[in-house]
Amino acid sequence: MLLEVSRQWLQQAADGDMAIETVDLYIQISERFDAFADAQGIHRMDDVTGQLTDSFMDAPGHDRHANITLVPKDGTRRPRRSALASLFAHARALGMTQAVPLLDSPPIPRSPRSAGAELTDAEIEDLQFHSERGMPATRHAALLALLLSGLGSAETAQATPGDLDLSLATVTTEGSTRTTPRTCPLSPWAVRALRLRTDYLAEHRPGRRRLVTSDSSTRYAAQASVGAGFNDIARLSGLATTARRVEPRDITRQVLLQTGQISEVARRLGLSSLDNAADLAGLAWKIGGEPR
Repeated sequence: MLLEVSRQWLQQAADGDMAIETVDLYIQISERFDAFADAQGIHRMDDVTGQLTDSFMDAPGHDRHANITLVPKDGTRRPRRSALASLFAHARALGMTQAVPLLDSPPIPRSPRSAGAELTDAEIEDLQFHSERGMPATRHAALLALLLSGLGSAETAQATPGDLDLSLATVTTEGSTRTTPRTCPLSPWAVRALRLRTDYLAEHRPGRRRLVTSDSSTRYAAQASVGAGFNDIARLSGLATTARRVEPRDITRQVLLQTGQISEVARRLGLSSLDNAADLAGLAWKIGGEPR
């Protein structure tokens, strides 16, 4: 059943209806649930109960440092529930089960999304300065350079030295589920950071492909790793505090400030919608339905 549903998920990713990172995560969670159910003596989908799925969602896990977390946070429980809901929905559509174990399981609420932080030029310089700590053995400077160029976190996670043309100061990305392939310019600082990183990897880690994430990581884990790496930089620089959250998407506004053009934001980020570009850049560009 898991094999059949996985094929459905992969087809959705191929059709652009689902991110491949989400497919990787759902398959991983479903495999863990299979092992969890097996340990409880449950081997048939029709025998899965709401109590079993609740126990799985609340089961201890590991954080990104492989430390055991006895009580999972909502950020861990939510994708577990989402994966199981999709797994059983597809299985029922395929006629492989009639079980609806999540019927009485309420959705796990999300915290309201922060409005985002408006980063000044001085704060960007702070991020750059603190990202250089330990470079090029550490990935932080290269990671920040790719984000500042206009790559999203998923694209940054997959970037390789072969995507760089440092002589022309550009980086090329194949895009992602929601973005198009494109070539983005690199600042002089980014060129320097990425040249040091590629030279270091060539000398000390030959054969490694990705610039800032592990080659063995799934797409979802690699994208999450980029977010965690950026959080480390923001924390080291003192910009991320308990009162202020700084995220990779906050870098997006810098493209708007550099060019003054929402169309350039869309082009640089590989977006087909100016509305989406404006939203990411934190720009209220329409008044009464008309462009501002």
